[in-house]
Order: sequence, then C-alpha cells, then structure tokens
Amino acid sequence: MTDTTIRSVADLPTTVEPAIVVGAGAAGLAVAHALMNAGVPTAILEQESRLAEPWHRRHQQLHLNTHRDLSSLPGLAFPPGTPAFPQRMVVIRHMNDFQKENRLPVQFGVAVEEITFMGDHWALRTSAGPRLARNVVIATGRDRQPFIPEWKGMKDFVGRIIHSADFGDAQDYAGQKVLVVGAGNSGFDALNHLAGIDTAAIWLSARSGPALLPKRIAKIAVHRLSPFMARLPLRVADAVMAATQRLVFGDLTKFGLPPAPAGGASRLTSDYTAIAADDGAVSAIKAGKITVVPGIREFTRDGVILANGSLIDPDIVIAATGYRTGLEPMVGKLGVLDAKGVPLFNGGEADPKLPGLWFTGMRPSIRGCFANAGILAKAIAKRIAGSASHQPSALR
Repeated sequence: MTDTTIRSVADLPTTVEPAIVVGAGAAGLAVAHALMNAGVPTAILEQESRLAEPWHRRHQQLHLNTHRDLSSLPGLAFPPGTPAFPQRMVVIRHMNDFQKENRLPVQFGVAVEEITFMGDHWALRTSAGPRLARNVVIATGRDRQPFIPEWKGMKDFVGRIIHSADFGDAQDYAGQKVLVVGAGNSGFDALNHLAGIDTAAIWLSARSGPALLPKRIAKIAVHRLSPFMARLPLRVADAVMAATQRLVFGDLTKFGLPPAPAGGASRLTSDYTAIAADDGAVSAIKAGKITVVPGIREFTRDGVILANGSLIDPDIVIAATGYRTGLEPMVGKLGVLDAKGVPLFNGGEADPKLPGLWFTGMRPSIRGCFANAGILAKAIAKRIAGSASHQPSALR
C-alpha cells in the first residue's frame, strides 16, 4: 500500500474490539493469556506464518541463558528432563504448546503497518484490512531488526560480514579467521560456541567491557538468583554483579577487555544492554585462543583497521551489534519512542494522553524475557480489565 494513513471513518469497520495484541512471541502470548483470563476478549495478530519464527531462524546451538524454572510461560512448565538451559527447539515447542493449551486465537500472516489514535479508540492499518480496538498491546519484541553499523569501507571488504542473528552452525567456522564485534550478550554467545571450534583465529573487538556472569558457579545456575537480584536497589545489584564477575573471572582488563562503563543492572535500565553469560569464552580468552582487540576504525578490501591503527585480516566478521525495535512505521508519529526506537513506557505504564496503548517485552530484565513477560502481562491485564474499555462496542 502506498497510502500511509487511514483516510476516513468510512474506510473503517464499525465494531471496536476490546483488545488487540500485536505480535505472538513470548510477551504477546503471555499478555493475551492474561487478558483472556481477566475476561477481556482479545485478538492476536502475527505477521509471520508460524509461532517463534525468530527462534526458527537462529543458529542450531542457540539455547536460553536463563534457567528453565524461570523461563516458562505462565502456568506451563517445561517437560520433565528438560536441560537447565533449554535449547532452541525446546523453546519453540514450549511456545506452541502454550498457544494450543490456552486456545489463544492467533491470526497468522497479518502485519500491522500503522496505528492511529481516534480519540477514544485505535485504528489499525493491517495487511488484511483495517481494525478498531479500545486497547492495543504492542509485543513485537526489542530484537525485531538486527542492526549493523555503517563502518567506513565495509562495502569494499571481500570477506563476509554477518549479524550475530545469522550465526548459523558453529562448525562452519572451522579453519576460518573470525572477528566478533561487540562484547555484549550476543557477542559472548557467539564466542562461547566458537571457543570449542578449531578456527584459524578469533578476535573480539570491544569498545567497552561487558557486565559478565558465569552460567553456573559450581553446580548452581546463577540465573536462579535473578528474582532476588531484581529486588535490590540498582547500585547494590551493580556491586553484587561486579563482585561476582571479579571473583569468578579475575581482572579481565589484563587480557585486553576494557572496563564496563557502568554496572550491569544500571545498563539494563539506562541503555537496555543485556547481561552477557560466559560458557567457555573467558577460558578461551585467558588461553589466548580469543584475542581481544580495540574497536573498528574502518574496513579495507582485505582486512580491518582497528582504532589503534593495527590491521587484522578476518575471513568473517560477526557483528554482535544489537537490534532495533523497528517500531517507527507503526507508532513513530505518536511520540512514544526514544532516540533508539524503544518505547518510553512498558508493561502497566501508559501515556494518559494516549489511553489504550500498551507495550510489553521491549526492555531486557534481570529475570529474563520469559519471566518478565508474565509479570508485565499481569500488570497490563489488571489495568485494562479494571477500566471500562474491555467490552465489545460499536461506533455510533
């Protein structure tokens, strides 16, 4: 469609639905479940043709960094025997089981292109035609669009540049010289897998150090402490994480990693930087298999010039450089996004000037995305069910 707005009331349906959830990921399924349990009739619109499409697209080795007991959708535990950190296909099955068990009415293949405030309800322009709703919950995810910076000279580089979302099979990197750019959660995920592969070389380009925790201390999964950590004041949580990192790993600046610019809990809140999990990468750095280097200055045809002027010659560059929400076409005109495209409010928070607009799953959490999805879902459902806006109605 070339028209980017809904032209007139005559183009719209006459029924105003109580609630529409946009996106059927973990956050969308959780909030739809909570709304329906609260007696709010809810439709779920999903642009993909199946559930968990981003999980289907990710690499075979991908698994949760969060413990299974704190990573299930509300009311549905993982099957007995599930590993502590569920693998990608287990997560996909879990989401499908949740949708089927709760009979959540997902409408697949429907993309929401723009939403417009109509005074006391919302108009949605979708690929399947317009819809009206009193409440719209946007749950399309904070990692909807992989982001790669525009580095100088990158188009001339004869090697491959991929995003960490397209990591693929770790065995494909055997014999290759690999540069991982970014020492955050995605960067360490790639490094954890590469550490066990017989590569020709691995470099980690890091402009700033990570907030980094081990997956386990002895036999204890560190993530099991996340509910306790989430209740601490930010500065206390920062101090606990920093002390744990130093105790377990020692001083990583000795191996070239820069210090972190702020505490792990503070960065979650201020710039939405997720906490990285180590599962072999640190040992590989200490053993010299992974070499930490400065940030990228520019690309050449055959290599990468680093910030200190040195040159390396990777075959493959993995950009672990984050994601964008991609919400600008949908809600960019409403003034609800910050400079990075992240919604200014999330969960049970709302803008009183835009009643009925909600966001969920748009920021990382110490608890992890699945546990946080359930918490935010309850908060949103309570707000909507407690208002007068959850009954079906017709325009007069």
